[in-house]
Formats: sequence, C-alpha cells, structure tokens
Amino acid sequence: MGLSVVIITRDEERNIARCLGSLQGIADEVILVDSGSTDRTRAIAEAHGAHVVERAWKGYSDQKNFANSLARHPYILSLDADEALTDELRADIARRESEGLRGAYRVKRLTNYCGAWVRHGGWYPDAKVRLFPKEGAAWRGDHVHEELVLPNGCEVSDLQGDLHHYSYHSVQDHRDRIERYSTLHARAMLERGRKAPVWKRLFAPAFKFIQGYLLLGGFLDGVAGWRIATLSARAVRLKYSKLHKLLHQHAIA
Repeated sequence: MGLSVVIITRDEERNIARCLGSLQGIADEVILVDSGSTDRTRAIAEAHGAHVVERAWKGYSDQKNFANSLARHPYILSLDADEALTDELRADIARRESEGLRGAYRVKRLTNYCGAWVRHGGWYPDAKVRLFPKEGAAWRGDHVHEELVLPNGCEVSDLQGDLHHYSYHSVQDHRDRIERYSTLHARAMLERGRKAPVWKRLFAPAFKFIQGYLLLGGFLDGVAGWRIATLSARAVRLKYSKLHKLLHQHAIA
C-alpha cells in the first residue's frame, strides 16, 4: 500500500535528525516542506534521505495540505519536527502496514518539558490523529489550532505506543512561545467576536492554574508541573489582555 511521511519545518536542526531517525522501517518516502530555514535543517533532512521542498510560509493548514499533496502513497503519517516515534509505536505502525491500513489512526503524545516527561496537568495522552488516508483528508483552520478533517465514515483506531514530543527545551523557550501564540489566539478570538470582560481577565488565569496544577494533577510532575501551570496561567492572561487591547483599538479606529 505504501506510506508517506510528511513534515513541515523551519529552523529545526535541533530536532529533525531525531525525528527522521525514528522512521526507519516504516516510511516508503519522507517529504519535508521547509519554509526558509537559515540553519542546517535542509541539509540534515537530505542526509537522512528526505525529499526536501522549499516553500514560503502560508499558514499551518495551507503548508500541511501542500505537503500532503506531494505524497505519492495512499497513506500519510503527519509529524512535527520535534516529534519522534518510540520503538513500540513504530512496531505497531509496521504491524498495521503489514496487515493493511484501514481508516485513520490516533497516537498518544508524551511531551518532554525541559528534560522531564510530563504525564499530568492535561498534557497526556494528548491524542492526535496522525496516520490517515491521503484521499479526502485535509487540514482546516488558521493560527495555531489547525484540525485534521477526515473523509465521511472514516473510522479512527488507536495505535499502541507513544509519540515523543520534545516541545520545550527551556523555560525561556516556553515564555517566548507563549508571547507569540497569545497574539495569534487574541487575533483569532477577535475574528470570532469574543470579548474580554474584566472578570475574565482576572479569574480565567487563576482557574487555568488551579485546573492544571490541582484538578488535573500537574503537581505530580514536580517542578515541571509547577512551571507548566504558572506559565499556562500567564498564557491565558496575555491572551485576554491582548484581546482587550485589540478591541480597544478597533473601537477608536
């Protein structure tokens, strides 16, 4: 049947070798669509046998759909550069391939946060559909919340094993990403007609902390759990404060 692995990248030399190295034995081709990397991402990918295509950034969904369109095989495994298959997951995909792929498949993501594996606080299993038929599947949505839309009637099965997600290498990396993403979230909320009342700006961050650290057991992840909970609360605060600012700018425009 054949399996194409597709990845979109920009400046991922820290991660891409680990990602590609985890694909041995299951990929019939690897397609990497790069949007202007200035580091060694493309060279590393080509050294690992990936077919690299350069394309200007046009948004997450658009970039992923373009990458999918290049696939020569009927099934696609869609990965981020900071992800890697575990041995158990790779073996299960290989088994499913040998039996004949049917429908779509969901994987559990286990995130590595600054060197610690995070299993609580709502971060695990973080299940995502990543293995799916090329025909009829498409990514939809803008900003940072793109969603995979499957063909009607496509059944979803769960794969065994985790997909390792090396998401944050440092606390500063987390802070920087929050700053970028909170801006995108605020713009998306503005487009959807959302508001930012005072009570929301005051209490939503506190609830986010309580939810992640206490209700969802983030405290069980030790220092990592505390940092994640506090920075997640910060992300909510920034999102609503930026939305409030955007609403004010539109009101006086």
